[in-house]
Amino acid sequence: QVQLVESGGGLVQAGGSLRLSCVTSERILRFDAMGWYRQAPGKQRELVASMSSRGITTYRDSVKDRFTISRDVAKNAVYLQMNMLKPEDTASYYCNAAGTLLTYWGQGTQVTVSS
Repeated sequence: QVQLVESGGGLVQAGGSLRLSCVTSERILRFDAMGWYRQAPGKQRELVASMSSRGITTYRDSVKDRFTISRDVAKNAVYLQMNMLKPEDTASYYCNAAGTLLTYWGQGTQVTVSS
């Protein structure tokens, strides 16, 4: 069973920064893509950023130029650097590993941005 463990969430003021980490129990390059999703109360889970096994990144429009996804293959880790945080970024953030047949999720980490 693949395990994904997130960390790095917390409470921050608007304009601040946080760095989320996701460590997997297996080599991240075995997955087609690694990504970060978020879900705010009463809303659907949405993709924030992803990185393919080839290193191609995608971002939702609202976080472009503020968030950066990166990885450390040797550490089986994926990161999400979040700068210039806004109150609307408040949500539970989930790490995702997409394989050919299966998708895996972490338990989530809460990010709260105060105005």
